[in-house]
Amino acid sequence: MVKVGILGLGTVGGSVAKILQKNKKIIEARSGKKIVVKAGVALEDKDFDFPVTKDPMDVINDPEIDIIVEVMGGIDFPYKLVKQALLNGKAVVTANKAMLAYHRYELQEIAGDIPLMYEASTAGGIPIIGALRNGLSANHIESIMGIMNGTSNFILTKMIQEGAAYEDVLKEAQELGYAEADPTFDVGGFDASHKLLILASIAFGIDAKPEDILIEGIEGIMQTDVEFAKDFEYVIKLLGVAKRVNGGVELRVHPVMIPQKSMIAKVDGVMNAVMVQGDCVGETLYYGAGAGGDATASAVIADIIDIVRGNTNPMLGYKKSLESGLKLLSKEEITSQYYLRLSVEDKKGVLAQITNLLSDLDISIEAMMQKPDSDQDEYVEILFITHKCKERSIQEAIAKLEQLSVVKNKIGMIRIEQ
Repeated sequence: MVKVGILGLGTVGGSVAKILQKNKKIIEARSGKKIVVKAGVALEDKDFDFPVTKDPMDVINDPEIDIIVEVMGGIDFPYKLVKQALLNGKAVVTANKAMLAYHRYELQEIAGDIPLMYEASTAGGIPIIGALRNGLSANHIESIMGIMNGTSNFILTKMIQEGAAYEDVLKEAQELGYAEADPTFDVGGFDASHKLLILASIAFGIDAKPEDILIEGIEGIMQTDVEFAKDFEYVIKLLGVAKRVNGGVELRVHPVMIPQKSMIAKVDGVMNAVMVQGDCVGETLYYGAGAGGDATASAVIADIIDIVRGNTNPMLGYKKSLESGLKLLSKEEITSQYYLRLSVEDKKGVLAQITNLLSDLDISIEAMMQKPDSDQDEYVEILFITHKCKERSIQEAIAKLEQLSVVKNKIGMIRIEQ
């Protein structure tokens, strides 16, 4: 018999306990041993058929418990608990993406040969961690591109399919329980960034923190952008992007215009999907529920079963540091095509003024569209797609354009991935 202790009996932890009991026969058949919850931790009184304490150390120091499941959330406090559990010789399963975004490399050192599994930390029930660590282990990973936040994908889907405004869809998402009262963590791209950093560690051996990478949210997306994307056969998605470029790795989270025909463009609503390009296998797509108690608990229990079967794989999927010398490229070195939205005075010479400024920064225009400004008759909206250029150049261009007297308000910008 294998005994489990659960730190956190909220939505995910409660589902873990429920499924271990509900599906105990098939879980025992697949793992070879009976798996039971010995104890749990909750700040409030909970009604379970095992002891529940408010002190996590009661569970971590219990000599009868073999596996600790950490689903509390947070960063530094759960890190201390997981560290102590590993020092006590206990295997750990965690769904805590924020903790791993900051402490995964320290935990790998502490864990050594003790199993530390975290499939549930990224894309909920989608087995993307296992795919990268095991199924694709013969490949050099060329790129990862993923819809890793269901809240943002729900909002963008509604804006695209129903023509709704961002603020209206956000309110609906909050009413449905998809978005928090303060939705910044989801719509601002921070949730997706934690997941992307975990995947990038496995794929590229990159030790980066959220502060080191480009993170932008969907708050500035307007219906004008959605309509322009449709006209040019694009779809707007909030994507986490990790790609190998010129001996380095780009890591970024932001809204992206992607071709309507691409597989990931068809992922709608609250669903998640991660597309991985390997040098041997080519393009693969992993799709499913990225959140929710049962979906996330499914991934947690899969990790528990893997540990019970005797899995001792390295936490981040490699026995020694990668020797490729891959470095994280700075934000300024990112290369992309860009969509720009400008509201400008409707008078002679303005367009030439703008295109000359872009040309001076070596930014060339691939396509352009002009529309009346819905707010003021004396202004028009000019929409551009540029050819590929450096992030540094486009940011300099936006700063200079916004200083022009003929330009109204902030300039909208979305990167384009083909």
